[in-house]
Amino acid sequence: MESKPLRQQFAAMRQSSLMRGKQKEILDGQFTQLEQLEDRDNPNFVEEVLTLYFKDSTTLLATVEQAMETIPIDFPKVDKILHQLKGSSASIGANKVRNEISKTRELWQEGNLEG
Repeated sequence: MESKPLRQQFAAMRQSSLMRGKQKEILDGQFTQLEQLEDRDNPNFVEEVLTLYFKDSTTLLATVEQAMETIPIDFPKVDKILHQLKGSSASIGANKVRNEISKTRELWQEGNLEG
């Protein structure tokens, strides 16, 4: 019996009713659209996009950490960086990351800095 390639196994798992609810919490339809852009000419499209996202996200988070260490904290600068990270996360379908950033930004706008 021939085993399915890993991609097919992952796709089948994502489609199962057990994973559907959890997947929506973590990823949204944007990620599915990215997957649909992969083809024979660009078989590693999603991997390349995610690699860029993780590289950029790491840099943005390091910048946020540095900004949070300054006194006084430059909240407009931090908010701008978080806004950029939120947009990047939304563009790849990282629903959970996008939602957590939105919550953080809302808390700050309400004056809750401990959140």
